[in-house]
Amino acid sequence: MITNNNFVRKSLLFAAISVGMFSLFGCTLGVGTNGESITVYSERHYDTDQILFDNFEDETGIRIDVVDGDADFLINRMQNEGEGTPADVLIIADAGRLHRAQEAGVLRPSESQVLNENIPARYREAEGHWYGLTMRARVLVFDPERVDRSELSTYEALTDEEWEGRIVTRTSANIYNQSLMASFIEIVGEEEALALAEGLAANFARKPSGNDRDQAKYVAAGGADVAIMNTYYMGRMLHSSDPYEREVGESLEVFFPNQETTGTHVNVSGAGVAKHSDNPEDALRFIEFLSGEESQASFANANFEYPLNRNVDKHELLESWGDFKPQEIRLDVLGKHSVRAAELLDEAGWE
Repeated sequence: MITNNNFVRKSLLFAAISVGMFSLFGCTLGVGTNGESITVYSERHYDTDQILFDNFEDETGIRIDVVDGDADFLINRMQNEGEGTPADVLIIADAGRLHRAQEAGVLRPSESQVLNENIPARYREAEGHWYGLTMRARVLVFDPERVDRSELSTYEALTDEEWEGRIVTRTSANIYNQSLMASFIEIVGEEEALALAEGLAANFARKPSGNDRDQAKYVAAGGADVAIMNTYYMGRMLHSSDPYEREVGESLEVFFPNQETTGTHVNVSGAGVAKHSDNPEDALRFIEFLSGEESQASFANANFEYPLNRNVDKHELLESWGDFKPQEIRLDVLGKHSVRAAELLDEAGWE
């Protein structure tokens, strides 16, 4: 009997300790402090984003579980998971792929007065399937020792013979270039867009390869004179922990093309509520949080992106580049033209 009583007492003590530990660490083992959580499928991989996720948790008590992956993987996963998906929010780094997610049927339309006020109409899907959160421009980055700023004007001008062997950019398989081409289709039509792609491809200094930073490095090394790339990569290079990347960034300058005509091509990272979310209200609340002034300032300052909330100032580096005129098109059209854009790039010989 004594042995049995000792066993019972020890069992009760262990159970009490276990309950106490669960209560103490419930926020990390279970859901948030208010009993709620959301799962975010995200293509983005920046420290900034995790800080914002943590801030949302602290502010609301809603825990965020993050699943990382590239856009196509996440979209396919949501399709395969169907109604059983744990995803509540999908974050994608390109308007074309956001449209792809919408076409795949993994996003639901959401109506939000907060988002309509914070995000300009051209940077969100018309029915609320997705909302832009940050913006970048696809610009011309050049070596001022070999190119005078006055020589630059438009994307179209880079098809002239004088630019033969002087331009570099990513491959045609890259979604950034596909979205750039999609914008040309929307603005000038397929025939002129194809001619533009052919002219650019004819003037490439090398077979397209590498990421945007690789294009900048190639220009800095003297292999080409102009790179077509996204603005935030210049910001990241100028603030890199790698001395060589900082040196490259400091040796180059940024030019916004088509300021007297159709405007510079821009794109967004954005988010939408998953079609089969079990918690669409908190999912939408999270996207609204990301559109707020504090979150938008974090995006702008940490990753050198343009905030879409008009009440938020740009990073001082972006301010130093000056204001620019963006293309005046709705970005949901980029996805609508994406398949044809890829086809025309192939026809143009843009590898």
